[in-house]
Amino acid sequence: MFRYAFIVVFAVLIATLLYCSHASMCSKKSIGKSVCLFCLSLVPLVLGNMFIIGTSTRVVALVGYYMYYIGMDIAMYALLRFTREYCGVKNAKNQKDHIVPFWLHILFTIDVIQLLLNNIFSHAFELQEVSAYGKPYFLSVPHIGVSIHRVACYSAIAIVMFVFVKITIKVPVLYKERYIVILITLILGTIWQAYYVFFRIPIDRSMVGFTILGLLIYYFSILYRPLRLLDNMLADIVSDTKVAVVLYGPEGRCIWVNEPAKELTGIRSDNLEEVSNTLISLFGDVSKLPEAKEVEMSLGTAPNERSYMVAHGKFNDRYERNLGTYVKVRDITEEKKRIEKELFAANHDALTGIYNKEYTFKVISDRLKQHLLKDYYVASIYICDFKVFNDVFGREFGDAALIQIADWLKKYADETCIYGRIAGDTFGSCLPKRLFVQNIVENDLSHFKVRLGDVEHRITVHVGFCEIEEDDQDPSVLYDRALVALDSIKDDYRKHVAFFDKKIRDKMLWDQEISGQLDTAIEENQIVPYLQPIADKNGKIVGAEALVRWIHPVHGFMSPGDFIPLFEDNGMITELDKHIWKSACEILSRWEKTNPNLFISVNVSPKDFYMTDVLAEIVSDVIQYDIDPHRLRIEVTESSMMRDTDDKMKILEEFRKQGFIVEMDDFGSGYSSLNMLKDMPVDILKIDMKFLGKSSDEIKADIIVKNVIRLAEDLQIISLAEGVETVDQFERLKVLGCHLFQGYYFSKPIPITEFEELISKS
Repeated sequence: MFRYAFIVVFAVLIATLLYCSHASMCSKKSIGKSVCLFCLSLVPLVLGNMFIIGTSTRVVALVGYYMYYIGMDIAMYALLRFTREYCGVKNAKNQKDHIVPFWLHILFTIDVIQLLLNNIFSHAFELQEVSAYGKPYFLSVPHIGVSIHRVACYSAIAIVMFVFVKITIKVPVLYKERYIVILITLILGTIWQAYYVFFRIPIDRSMVGFTILGLLIYYFSILYRPLRLLDNMLADIVSDTKVAVVLYGPEGRCIWVNEPAKELTGIRSDNLEEVSNTLISLFGDVSKLPEAKEVEMSLGTAPNERSYMVAHGKFNDRYERNLGTYVKVRDITEEKKRIEKELFAANHDALTGIYNKEYTFKVISDRLKQHLLKDYYVASIYICDFKVFNDVFGREFGDAALIQIADWLKKYADETCIYGRIAGDTFGSCLPKRLFVQNIVENDLSHFKVRLGDVEHRITVHVGFCEIEEDDQDPSVLYDRALVALDSIKDDYRKHVAFFDKKIRDKMLWDQEISGQLDTAIEENQIVPYLQPIADKNGKIVGAEALVRWIHPVHGFMSPGDFIPLFEDNGMITELDKHIWKSACEILSRWEKTNPNLFISVNVSPKDFYMTDVLAEIVSDVIQYDIDPHRLRIEVTESSMMRDTDDKMKILEEFRKQGFIVEMDDFGSGYSSLNMLKDMPVDILKIDMKFLGKSSDEIKADIIVKNVIRLAEDLQIISLAEGVETVDQFERLKVLGCHLFQGYYFSKPIPITEFEELISKS
């Protein structure tokens, strides 16, 4: 019966080991595979002993001993694998991929083979029959093979013990527990087994010790939670944190506080109730706050005000039983100041300290949506010629100007105003009408000076205003309107304030309408060239200047002044000029047989040089209509040559090489440079007739014109007087030596058909 009792015990142990191995494999822990292998490796050991104890036949006992000896090799291999991983032993490459060294694989493999060969050579062991508890029992009689086997196994156990001893010495006290228990169990199990081996006592009970070792390894590796360690660690963490923590028992009595809680309440003693009561006096009954949700609270007054996030909650055990409550108080004063500082930097101009463009427009937009800006202006404050001011007086003075203008804005503002720096030299403001007094603003800006130390300089500032209407929603549109208002005073240094009014609004709408219709007008030939005759000394018409006219289907005949300045500003003049160039070439092509000696002058705008390849466009038109380039004259204004002069002169020189005649228009209008005239590749000089306008001294005017004409003649340039309106002017200019004439005396600009009729009659 006694032997059968052991069989039952071993069966239970095998079932337990199988369960532990399965649970280890299902565990998400990385060490689970090693634990599973060790638990499974113990099964052959225990099962072999079941055979040995339970059988009365030699063959079954022999199978049991083979299972026992070979199982021991497998168990030692699994134990070494587990030890290296559990104790963090790494190989030379600082990795744990190959957990058991290769030489141990070979050692245990050789031992298994030599044990199996015992069936042939009988070198390892043989069985001796004895009587135990009234039945036959077979003891193993060891030979050299088993001795080798025991050396290998006990060496493996010694290595494992050495590793556990070493790791136990090295780790902190709180971690020793899990290593010491396994080490002691291993030592006791080894001594227990050695006792049976060396004294050859029947019924080996030491397998119970190895099974217990397997169960402990499973427990410490998979299930064990070092509660004492966790308690100490959590206590240290809570103690070291800057968050004030107060813990209460289920009955509401304060049971623990950390150092920050003492510092917060100013209670340095260990009187927990006093700390708790002081906390309540500071923040009130925290238990009424939403559970586990932080609420911001403040203590003190500015500038010493401090901000806190306060929260309370419950903590329960695994069965949801109440273990108590906690209160946490987190000081966010510095964090809040940092966030406020970052927000300020994101929303304010670094130099002036007022709002930046994005935030200015955002605040205005928010108030517009809330309809809070009734009877308000949006203003654009512009520093005239700021780049020049900066270059002349230096960056430091420029920065001082910006700061002092920002200060000037603040002076007129109250809490209802919004203002900020929009760009380098412009500011924006939104202010109630009641704060604006035009005379005061005009007076301030008329005497505005920038001071830096003992030095001061005048600076011109213009302000444009736009009234906010009920349906306005976009602050950038309002600001642009205020900016447009400044165009009306941009050249006036005596006036500093302008308003966006109906006249400016109508002009903007007109500009938008006309700009949008240009392409259609060109396609439908609403825009046509009118020709103004050019005559020689005998009054004979020798050519014409092509001048653009727009016959609008709604607005009728439109003066060039209604659209040319707009297209000059927005760059659309290039499309207009291309149309006139092509139209002039088409007219000259039709005149090839009827009027082959007539020429047409076409204007080239200053913008054309930047917006298109003027030379390529005109040469292409000339080639398309197969006309002589000599008959298409290129007319440029002297003002257009004031910038990028060298590049433009190269283009004009190329025109002349291609056979074109180049004219300079408006000579004498105020930008004349005799030095430029010397170098400019022109064939005809058009003289501005302002020289012969009303003057208190006509003799001086005649002298000037006469010398300009003589200068042109000496330079081998033909002179053409434009703006000739009377016979007296014509006669005087002939006497002075002028070659060609243009003006209302001969004809105003007329349609092509009328021009052709005029030619046919002459």
